[in-house]
Amino acid sequence: METYAAPARPIVAAMTAAAAAAPERAVAFQGAPGANSHVAVTEAFPDGLPLPCFTFEDAIDAVRDGRADCAMIPIENSLHGRVADIHFLLPESGLVITGEHFLPIRHALMGSGSRDEVEEAMSHPQALGQCRHWLKAHGIHQVSYPDTAGAAAYVAERGDPRIAALAPPGAAALYGLNLLGVDIADADHNTTRFVVLARGGKPPVGDGPWMTTLIFEVKNVPAALYKAMGGFATNGVNMTKLESYQRSGTFAATEFYADIEGKPGDPAVDNALEELGFHSKWLRLLGTYRRARERG
Repeated sequence: METYAAPARPIVAAMTAAAAAAPERAVAFQGAPGANSHVAVTEAFPDGLPLPCFTFEDAIDAVRDGRADCAMIPIENSLHGRVADIHFLLPESGLVITGEHFLPIRHALMGSGSRDEVEEAMSHPQALGQCRHWLKAHGIHQVSYPDTAGAAAYVAERGDPRIAALAPPGAAALYGLNLLGVDIADADHNTTRFVVLARGGKPPVGDGPWMTTLIFEVKNVPAALYKAMGGFATNGVNMTKLESYQRSGTFAATEFYADIEGKPGDPAVDNALEELGFHSKWLRLLGTYRRARERG
């Protein structure tokens, strides 16, 4: 609680109390009230109780501890790519991906004074990256902050007209700030993908369409990744995402994150995963869930 700026604390306290009274309806998110993650929760869970958490780890812990039924975590953005550290947090969380949600992102510039007085804009690094060309064109210096709405609360606390925040438009009314610019982004397609994390997933029932998320590490032999991917091609399984990342500092072992269409139990998916497992040191499924948007 004390890590939030003063204007956010009473709102966080009220939301935390409501979630504590009905944890089966609580949905944890990272950020202060009014953040994009908060907006995503209200869209995906209109009857849920949003539970603000200061860090991603706090949101995951809320689910593991039973203080929330699930968490909504941003995983990637169409402009700025993958959210930092999320590939490490997902497998370490012990939680299961049970859903996804896509949120169009339109930032607003807000502050205590006028637009001409603004010299700095505070926000989450992702938001700053999504608006970096706009900020540069307007001569505004970027200042990183743990989250978007939290930056708005901090700007309200400071009351310095030279410092503004980039946050969802609703945060301005929430913290008593002036809207100095709306619909700010470097591209119209600016969209963030969120995943829903829960303690346990339900077996997929119905026609879907389904997505399955997995991580793996291929064996350290020539053409291992090529061979591992062959099973998806020969079995007609569409892989919509494949990213590599380093877990240790040795640069010797590369792990991969992947999204595929379909679910375990489908013969084609089972065959592809069997071949992937043969060419991998290890393979772990992070969850199967209904596809929220068609890829491609």
